[in-house]
Amino acid sequence: MTTHKVGIIMNGVTGRMGTNQHLLRSIKAIIDQGGIKLSDGEVIMPDPILIGRSESKLAALAVRAGVNRYSTNLDAALADPANQVYFDATLTGQRPVGVRKAIAAKKHIYCEKPTATSSAEAMALYREVSAAGLKNGVVQDKLWLPGLLKLKYLIDTGFFGRILSVRGEFGYWVFTGEHEKLQRPSWNYRKEDDGGIIVDMLCHWQYVIQNLFGEIKSLSCLGATHIPTRWDEAAKTYACTADDSAYATFELVNGVICHFNSSWAVRVRRDDLLTLQVDGTHGSAVAGLRDCTAQHLSATPRCVWNPDIDSPIKFFDGWTRVPSNDTYDNAFKVQWELFLRHVVKDTPFPWNLLQGAKGVQLAELGLKSWAERRWVDVPSIT
Repeated sequence: MTTHKVGIIMNGVTGRMGTNQHLLRSIKAIIDQGGIKLSDGEVIMPDPILIGRSESKLAALAVRAGVNRYSTNLDAALADPANQVYFDATLTGQRPVGVRKAIAAKKHIYCEKPTATSSAEAMALYREVSAAGLKNGVVQDKLWLPGLLKLKYLIDTGFFGRILSVRGEFGYWVFTGEHEKLQRPSWNYRKEDDGGIIVDMLCHWQYVIQNLFGEIKSLSCLGATHIPTRWDEAAKTYACTADDSAYATFELVNGVICHFNSSWAVRVRRDDLLTLQVDGTHGSAVAGLRDCTAQHLSATPRCVWNPDIDSPIKFFDGWTRVPSNDTYDNAFKVQWELFLRHVVKDTPFPWNLLQGAKGVQLAELGLKSWAERRWVDVPSIT
């Protein structure tokens, strides 16, 4: 058996996303399954080292994850030739510092989004890592959600005919922290800490739209801070300076119109926390995180507007659940496996830091549209 042991510096994994999705459900899960099997006689085995500022938090997390290596010394970890990959899940504003250190140390780069606080900085990171000849990638996890994979299958098999529009609804009620425990960190609602739902979610919508529906030509975005005051982790009040909701419309190069509502101030009355409705000439579908339902043209009821009587049509009855014809793994884990294959075997991995920069650009343009109250074009960046 040939084992490719890959040392991975995991910086910032004591945070919620880094702990749950990247360490426990991805890297630990890969280790627990015996690595990434390339063939009957060849595997890739991650060897993580946890990096952060609090040694006590790192020690506790290492025990929880069954990891032997952790340190508060990033420079020492970068100097170790056994560590080939640098992963960054720190705060967005801190990310370029760690990434640039890793580039100087000749480590392959994989990081969370947004990759930077500005598109200029994000593009600079992409150009620097490319000039250094290093492999690089950005997390674009929603592409491997079961619901979106089923939706992509419908697209690829021509189910929709010509796609006309996409309606995305994302969000849930985030408690203010006054009476209930908050379920998102307080920095999310402070602009000075790089918070805001436009910065957070438009990066996601960029790669979802690009990979499933087409290139974005222009956008209109309206943000809002619906809840002006919240309570932080210490139960102290603070002013919310960042947007908690965004209402964005995207015009694609191919003519498709996409509209996405994103909000941390909405109560859920839909199939899932995220739903995408795609309407086409031959059929429609609604995808959530894991499920997808569809209605073909041949099963579409004839609707007539008459508000004076109860509708004779039970609208939900005309939709069919798209079957699960595959086994779906954790979306973050799937992309980690693809990236590690890319590092070891040079398999294709198109989700690089350029794609991350496109996400930052879209968020930046969303904020510009809101500030200037107008449509803005999305220029191509390469």
